[in-house]
Amino acid sequence: MSSSIAGVDEVGRGPLAGPVVAAAVVLPKNHGIEGLTDSKKLSPKRREKLAEEIKRSAVAWSIAESSREEIDEINILHASLLAMKRAVEQLSCKITRVLVDGNRVPELTVPAEAIIGGDAKIESISAASIIAKVERDRMMVEFHRHHPQYGFDSHKGYPTKQHLQALQRYGVLDQHRRSFRPVRMVLQNSLQQSTEIVEL
Repeated sequence: MSSSIAGVDEVGRGPLAGPVVAAAVVLPKNHGIEGLTDSKKLSPKRREKLAEEIKRSAVAWSIAESSREEIDEINILHASLLAMKRAVEQLSCKITRVLVDGNRVPELTVPAEAIIGGDAKIESISAASIIAKVERDRMMVEFHRHHPQYGFDSHKGYPTKQHLQALQRYGVLDQHRRSFRPVRMVLQNSLQQSTEIVEL
């Protein structure tokens, strides 16, 4: 694979909180990194180790994000594409082609191809999925430090039973995506309750 090809992936479409994070990676032909695959198939410890190896061995790599506000403003699909576009544009080397995990490609000035299941098939996409996942998980652990009652360190913002119960009990944080149904429902319920209190 030519070193002018970048693999791109994003992490964090499904969670109810935090940004969507994308990464772009250009790997050298003989990178020697073993075990590259879809980040979801790896243990957190293995991902951390591989992420460091990828950053050391890559010709170039970059991480970008779309904020919670951008997700709510332009929707999660467009925010994901925007994060991927930013990641590609931040690469420090000139690239001639981009391979993207999924079925949609961001608007770029170089040719791009969408590959369904690419994070398990194409090593540079696997590498991108790993460093994006590690970066986003670190952000969620940081959220946990400030808001331990929500359990971000375990569910990473995904709509688990624990997270949904915490939302009901403690309310919506700045990091929560207002356009996502469970968050919207909590906001509507609390608004309804305050209206009822005012009417009393």
